[in-house]
Amino acid sequence: MIDYIKGEITELNPTYVVVETAGVGYFINIALPTYSALNGKKTCKLFVYEAIREDAYNLFGFLNQVERELFLLLISVSGIGPNTGRMIMSSYEAVEIQQMIATGNAVALNSIKGIGPKTAQRIIIDLKDKIIKLNIDSDLDLSTQPPHHLSVETRQEAVSALVMLGFSTNIAQKAVDSVLKAQPDIHVEQLIKLALKNI
Repeated sequence: MIDYIKGEITELNPTYVVVETAGVGYFINIALPTYSALNGKKTCKLFVYEAIREDAYNLFGFLNQVERELFLLLISVSGIGPNTGRMIMSSYEAVEIQQMIATGNAVALNSIKGIGPKTAQRIIIDLKDKIIKLNIDSDLDLSTQPPHHLSVETRQEAVSALVMLGFSTNIAQKAVDSVLKAQPDIHVEQLIKLALKNI
C-alpha cells in the first residue's frame, strides 16, 4: 500500500497532478483546494488513497493525513464512491465539510452535485460522531495567492476540470460562462466551485 508520494510536479491541473519520483510519473487525482495549494510549487508530498477495481487503479492525493481521513469517512458512506468524495471536497474546504456534518447541515450538503437529500442525511447520520474527532484547520488563505485574470486558458482550464469530473462539455461551458459574466477576474478554483453550484 502507498502511504504518500513525494517528488517533482511535472503537470498540474484542477483535477489531477503528475508527480515524478525515482523516474516514475504518478497520475494522482486531486480536489480543487489541493490544486490551489500546489499552484506555483515545483515539488510536493501527497498522502495517497488507492482506489482499486477490476478495471481501474486510481490514486487520490491529499495535502495531509487529516484530509485523507475525511475522504475515507465520506466514501465509507453507502452510495458515495471516490469520485463523489472528490466532488464533495472540491465544492467546499475540508473544515467547511466538517462543520456541515457536525452541525447537521443537510441543506448545504444537498447543494453539492450528486448529493441528494437522502444521501445528505445518510452522511450526517453515519459520520456526525466520527467527524467531530477530526481536527481540521484551514491554513490555506486564497487571498494570498496570485489572482488568475480572465483568459482563454482560464476558461478552458475550468471547463476541462468540470468535464473530467463527469459533466458534458456543453453543460460545463454554460456554467463557466455564467460565472465569468458576473465575476470576470475570478480565481480559477473559485470559478470551478461556483460553476459546480450552477450545474
